[in-house]
Amino acid sequence: MNMGDVSINASMTTMDQALAAPTQAQAGDAYSVTCHENDVPPFVEAELVRLYGNIYSSLCQFRIDGALSAPTSTYVERQGQEITAVFLFQRTKREARLLNEGIRIDGGALQRFVSYLFSTDRTLDLVSFHALQPDTRQLSFPHQRYNCLEDIVLSLPQNRVAYLDSLGNSTRNYIKRYLNKLKRSFPSLSHRIVVGAEIEEQHVRDIIRLNGARMAEKGKTAGVGTQEEQRILRLMRECGLLSVLMIDGRVCAGTINYQVGDNYFLEVIAHDPTYNEYRLGTLCCYLTICACIERGGAEYHFLWGKNDYKYRLLGIERSLDHLTVYRSQWHRFMHLGTALEDVSRSCRRKGQLWLHEMQHRDNAAARLAANLVGAMRNLRPARS
Repeated sequence: MNMGDVSINASMTTMDQALAAPTQAQAGDAYSVTCHENDVPPFVEAELVRLYGNIYSSLCQFRIDGALSAPTSTYVERQGQEITAVFLFQRTKREARLLNEGIRIDGGALQRFVSYLFSTDRTLDLVSFHALQPDTRQLSFPHQRYNCLEDIVLSLPQNRVAYLDSLGNSTRNYIKRYLNKLKRSFPSLSHRIVVGAEIEEQHVRDIIRLNGARMAEKGKTAGVGTQEEQRILRLMRECGLLSVLMIDGRVCAGTINYQVGDNYFLEVIAHDPTYNEYRLGTLCCYLTICACIERGGAEYHFLWGKNDYKYRLLGIERSLDHLTVYRSQWHRFMHLGTALEDVSRSCRRKGQLWLHEMQHRDNAAARLAANLVGAMRNLRPARS
């Protein structure tokens, strides 16, 4: 399946057959389910960290984003006494929407969750999931699935020496050469790692400002506005890790990261263009990764964006998909607008990936793709 294609399951499974999957533990089945309607119990926060270790499936993120302002229910699955799945979801009219994102859901858990929702709430027509790694092979309900994002992830080795040794020869030499050059040119150079409440807000703002300047230099619109900046500052106080390079006491490069469990997530990377010849962005990201290794980290998530430096630093791409599950084929027909919107978004995503691939080729198609991207950036919406 191409990354941009919509996978449409055309199973003609009847409603009775689909709902035959147990909603509570049955004989020979070790799984049991508890659903806390319109409630998120206190134990959920730690369990989400233990089970998923993902910022986009954490109460910290949900709270700060305001995702919990609407009535939110909690689905808890246990195998024996052990909690094996915790899903937060919201109902809107005839749809249930999962809040958890960025995580892998195995096939059995996915089937049991959807079956539970459909069997306990006859008003539901569909269940939607976003930016996940869902295993749909056991899913008996009609569904549509398409790739919507990628998460580029580095599995961290045990020490920084092992990490440096694992890099390609050119990348390893590149890091050593430019790091030595930077140290020789600027004796006052320092690298600091600061976490949580110890983080200075001004340093975070400095990195955001540098990121905006860098985007403007490339002709792009900066993605961090005032509201987004406040969200980042709040997250940094709760679960942040700031990596900052300073010269003469001034921020010249940095990364803004979040820690959830043993995993780290890159939010913003930036450097002062004054130091472009020193490749500060890549150096700072490398030093950040080394710090995460020293802190016993398991994974470093570069998140979305197919930037070359992420792959040079050994990030591996994980596809994140949008999934819509329908109660029956009839209910999919009733929600034809949703089904067509999924197809449209899939085609748009496929086009974006094609443009990105063409831009990295040296041929006529690549030049055409570059011109198309440039033209799209120069378009401005008409004022009403």
